[in-house]
Amino acid sequence: MGELALRIGKRAGRSVATHQYHRGALRVLRPHYLDDSGQVCYVLVNPGGAYLGADLFLLDVDVEAGAGLLLTTQSATKVYRTPGSFAEQRMALRLGDGARLELMPDQLIAYRQSSYRQNTRVTLRPSSSLVMAEVITPGWAPDGASFKYEELRLRNEIHVETDGGTELLALDNLLIRPPLNDVTGLGFMEGFSHLGSLVVVDARVNQALADELHALTAGYKAHTGMSLTRSIAGTTGLVLRALSNSTGELNSLLGACTALLRERWHGQAPLNLRKY
Repeated sequence: MGELALRIGKRAGRSVATHQYHRGALRVLRPHYLDDSGQVCYVLVNPGGAYLGADLFLLDVDVEAGAGLLLTTQSATKVYRTPGSFAEQRMALRLGDGARLELMPDQLIAYRQSSYRQNTRVTLRPSSSLVMAEVITPGWAPDGASFKYEELRLRNEIHVETDGGTELLALDNLLIRPPLNDVTGLGFMEGFSHLGSLVVVDARVNQALADELHALTAGYKAHTGMSLTRSIAGTTGLVLRALSNSTGELNSLLGACTALLRERWHGQAPLNLRKY
């Protein structure tokens, strides 16, 4: 069990924590800055090392107007056996006017007989910028056989807040239930074992950007698809899905996409988090 609350504001040109609270098996390491942009980077840590059955993790992140946050994890999120129950993470994200959030966790690894639910609710302004990337990986046995997790449910709910009220921009539901045998055939992730997702919400998202990102993915050993949401008050969402048999390939693909956005929109270098 764990709970974390983090509020980021802007002070003297730099983004800093204005409120921080943790309880149980969640906390963040000290903040650091990867460049001179003022964006602050926090690393989320679970000292318990894994999610187990009936575990509940609550995260509340608020990025105030004009502030920028990069939130990542110290290592992969591992979901072990959850007999008779499931592990769950609920995350609430709020972005103010001109706020920016990059959510870049390491991969989620679901092991044999595990069930996991992840619910992320985002509320942002039309001038906010959101980039979320995630890779889902099956655990492996020592003999090389694929572990079979029971179920993964991931839900992203994104709302745009305007002066006239709050409207739903996107509802992204993902449910994965592997077959009982060891073969991932057509109809189940098209024969692939790993899944990558990228969600971008920004006023600069359009069809031309979606086409450019899709072309960028062609150089990787992955099957990709792209979709755009409707626009609300000038802001639009983009969802990219990529299927592969390699965590490294998906990390490279998503890294190339986020590097393009970082350089073009913010003049920043590609991410190099140097965790290992």
